[in-house]
Amino acid sequence: QVQLAESGGGLVQAGGSLRLSCAASGRTSGSYAVGWFRQVPGKEREFVSGISWSGIRTYIAAVVKGRFTISRDNVKTTFYLEMNSLQPEDTARYYCAADVSGRGVPGGTPGQYDYWGQGTQVIVSS
Repeated sequence: QVQLAESGGGLVQAGGSLRLSCAASGRTSGSYAVGWFRQVPGKEREFVSGISWSGIRTYIAAVVKGRFTISRDNVKTTFYLEMNSLQPEDTARYYCAADVSGRGVPGGTPGQYDYWGQGTQVIVSS
């Protein structure tokens, strides 16, 4: 079992920045990929970014490329999503997820992940 807890969400004006954190606990000794997703009511959960266990391979959705950066600290088992130049359309609940299957490379679909956090709300005002 891996427990994930997101933090860092909040209200920010357009053009501002936020840094989301995802703290992992439990069975964190194995290698696992991590992804960030977001969701607004009535819509499907959307892939935002993913990072491999090593941290060498990262993936960023086109809609946030150039504005968001993903990173991880395996010593602290914490993962980050740095979000810059935020826009109102970035408003959503953001979730981190862990893929412990051993694939090592983060997938772009929610079904590829085994564990999820409760999410943290991001609101970007215009």
